[in-house]
Amino acid sequence: MTRFRVTTLRPRLFVLAFGAALLVGIGASAALGEEIQQPVDYSHNVVDAPTPVAGAVFGTAPSVKTGTAICSTQTSNAANVNTDCETTPGPHNETSIAVNPISPQNMIGGANDYQLGLNPGGSVSETVLSRAHVTFDGGKTWSMYPIYSNSAYQATGDPAVAFDASGHAYYATLGFRFVGPTNALNPDVLVANSGDGGKTWDVKRVAAGSGNFGSVGHLLDKEYIAAWGDGNAIVTYGDFPLAQKGAFVGGHIYASVTHDYGSTWSAPTLISGSLDQAFVAVPTVAADGKIFVAFLNTTDLNSGRDDYEVVRVDPATGGALEAPVKVATVIDGLFDYPWAFGRQTYEDSLFRTWAAGNITADPTNAQHLAVVWSDMRNTTGIPFAPFADPYAVTTNSDVIVSQSFDGGQHWSAPTALTRSGDQFMPWGAYDKNGRLRIGFFDRSYDSANHMYGYSLASETSWGSLSFSTGQVTTVLSDPTKNDRWFAATLNPDFPRATTFLGDYSNIAATPDGGVVAYWTDMREDATFAGVTRKGEDAFFAKIAP
Repeated sequence: MTRFRVTTLRPRLFVLAFGAALLVGIGASAALGEEIQQPVDYSHNVVDAPTPVAGAVFGTAPSVKTGTAICSTQTSNAANVNTDCETTPGPHNETSIAVNPISPQNMIGGANDYQLGLNPGGSVSETVLSRAHVTFDGGKTWSMYPIYSNSAYQATGDPAVAFDASGHAYYATLGFRFVGPTNALNPDVLVANSGDGGKTWDVKRVAAGSGNFGSVGHLLDKEYIAAWGDGNAIVTYGDFPLAQKGAFVGGHIYASVTHDYGSTWSAPTLISGSLDQAFVAVPTVAADGKIFVAFLNTTDLNSGRDDYEVVRVDPATGGALEAPVKVATVIDGLFDYPWAFGRQTYEDSLFRTWAAGNITADPTNAQHLAVVWSDMRNTTGIPFAPFADPYAVTTNSDVIVSQSFDGGQHWSAPTALTRSGDQFMPWGAYDKNGRLRIGFFDRSYDSANHMYGYSLASETSWGSLSFSTGQVTTVLSDPTKNDRWFAATLNPDFPRATTFLGDYSNIAATPDGGVVAYWTDMREDATFAGVTRKGEDAFFAKIAP
């Protein structure tokens, strides 16, 4: 679809203060324009992403039937397995993965899935409908199943998947309805559930957005899900009230719970307390059944830096049991990154990024939690000049961890996993032995800080926050040039750089003490409309205990 860019950056006062300074740097005027107007960068969803092919317009979704596989991969014993199987190529990103605790060979991966069609005359139509990538043989063979089999929603995204203890699956997304080829209503929060390992899905609307982009209403964004016990799950999301012309009013986190396998959901309840610049929440369930939710809140409007906050919520109702507790200040402000197309990025790059990570709970100790994110605290020279040119700076983003031993009441000083180059979009999970594992995109394998692999950091001893790191990927990816999807050129030395890799990827612990990883990979070629360049695929790997 042709994108209607609702980029919303923080904060407005910087636009007034710097004015023409925003036009300095390569491509800055085209990248930023007049879009910088909001205190919180709340629009990190699939509809706000760049279009994968220039000029694509929204079309009709392909016909599918729930419970019937769209396609299946060939069996593979490779260390890295591409879970995409569609014959017509399209990008896949924002990967989430969950392991069935009672049948570990069964895993479900969620991904943004772009369906592209080449029409007579050369025009391109596009739909964006997330799929369930399902395996029943431990990741050797994958089948792709539809979540949505009707036309109620023309686009979905921001996938999140979970299994409860009984092996019932949950798949959360945002759902978009269009009122024209380029104008979507503000999305709803949807959660589908499956009792057969991810083949057949029943979709419920948990929360409804209102208005559309650029109008008065409520924009719901960046939902995530966790599940526990028999039939219990919680979904959290951001709710952003919008005034005239879509002006930002605030940002709040809400939660809703189910206790009947996703058939019904509680009325959403506010959990971010008095904080009103909150976004990107992720829940986790502790060993004793307590539920904690971590989210970012833009506390310093002068720098644009955020704080990570954690709140404990009631498993029965989803309501907050106490005020949020600050974990740490995150070094992710306006001048801590270079910028391209109105979003933060890294050295010699155009793809959008942010600091967000997740919270995870230790299964061996109910009081032990960790919050994982990435930020720029170890980059030399920050704060940069306003909206710095990515081709004129050097960046060094690192994965950061803080832990709590008292159920989230107090948090350790942030610890960085110091590696060369940029590491970003981390995800933490404790394995069955209480060892913290962190998956992340990692540019340390390339001295130029261009190509990335996917890495897994493993805690060397319980609670130490000391890690050994190994590479999961067998081939590196280069987001700085030659992308078939989401491509743009602002520097001739880096033609067709990707502007979108998704906003996160995932790992999950396995019952045997190992880990599975699921990430956006660019190693394989993609040919569309007679043009071949690098694609974006959802890749899987299992790392033994």
